[in-house]
Amino acid sequence: MRLFSKKILLPLLVGSLLLTGCSSGKIQEQKKTVYAMDTIMDLTAYTDNSDVLNDAEKKINEIDKELRRGSQESEIYAVNNNEETKLTDETAYIVETALNIGKKTSGAFDITIAPVMDLWGFYNQKFYVPTDDEIKNALKTVDYSKVSIKDNVISKPKETQVDLGGIAKGYTSDTVIKLLKDEGVTSAIISLGGNVQTLGTKPDGNLWKVAIQDPFDQNKYVGGVKVSDKAVITSGGYQRYFVKDGVTYEHIVDPKTGKPATSGLSSVTIVTDKGIEGDGLSTALFVMGLDKATEYWRENQDFQAVFITTDGKIYVTEGLKDSYFSDRDYSIIEK
Repeated sequence: MRLFSKKILLPLLVGSLLLTGCSSGKIQEQKKTVYAMDTIMDLTAYTDNSDVLNDAEKKINEIDKELRRGSQESEIYAVNNNEETKLTDETAYIVETALNIGKKTSGAFDITIAPVMDLWGFYNQKFYVPTDDEIKNALKTVDYSKVSIKDNVISKPKETQVDLGGIAKGYTSDTVIKLLKDEGVTSAIISLGGNVQTLGTKPDGNLWKVAIQDPFDQNKYVGGVKVSDKAVITSGGYQRYFVKDGVTYEHIVDPKTGKPATSGLSSVTIVTDKGIEGDGLSTALFVMGLDKATEYWRENQDFQAVFITTDGKIYVTEGLKDSYFSDRDYSIIEK
C-alpha cells in the first residue's frame, strides 16, 4: 500500500507579487509561520505593530485547542461525550454555520462524518479500505440533521460525533483577518493550509494574486484570481489520499455513501467574503459534482467558484471573469 498525506498550501504567487516591505514610514512586512490544525500556516501583514502576528498566533492556538476532537480539554470533546453541552458564543457560531451549510447543500457537508473518516484512516493516517458492511455500520450515526443548537446549547444523540475540522480553518482565517483589521492593519495575506484570505490590497495598491494548484501536477498552477478582502479556499482529493492495490482513495468522503466522492471533480476553489462559508462550500460542492454545484451557485450567488474536472477541464463562474487569469483554456459558467 502506498500512503500519501499532503498538507497542500494553496500557493501564493510570490516574488514580485509580494513586496519585502515598504520604504515609507514605519510600515514593515511582518511574517510568521504557525503550525496548528495539522497544517502549516503562513501569516503576512504590513504594519508598524511588531506584536500583531504574535496575537494572531495566540488566537489560532486558542481556536485549535477548543475545536480539537481528540483533546479532553476541548469543547468538542465535551460535545461528543454528552447529549447536551453549553457552548461558548464562538463555538456555537461555528456549529450553527456548519449546520446551515449542511442544510443548504442537502447534507453534502456534514459535521457528523467523523466515524466514517476514522474508519478509512484519513484522520490518523492509518489508512484502510473498509468493507461495505463496515461503512454501513459507521453511517448509522452520520446525520447532521440530528444535531440542533439553541441558546448556545448543542443537542444530539450521544453516539453522534461532531467534528468541525472541515470548517475550522475557514473560521480561523476570518478571525485572524478581523484581529488584524481591529489592530489597524490594512494590508495582509494569510494562508492556512488550502485557505488563503486577504485584507485590503497589496501595499502598492494592486490586488493580491492567489494561485490555484494544478490537481494533476502539484508543481504547477492552472491559473489564479486577483482579489482584495476575499477568502480563496480550495478543496481537492489530491490534498490527501492513499493507494491500495492500484486504486486511489481520496479523503473527501460523500456523507451519503461513506466512500470517497466520485463526483467528476478534481478540485473546487471558492472565492467569497467569509472563509468559514468558503471552507464548507468547497467540500460540499466537490461532493455534489459540477452540474449540481453549478445549480447551487446559480441559486446562491454570494460566492464565486473555479471547478476543475477529473478530465482537466476548467470552469469559472461569471463573477470571476475579470479577476481570473490563466494561460489555459477555460469556460465561463453564466448565471
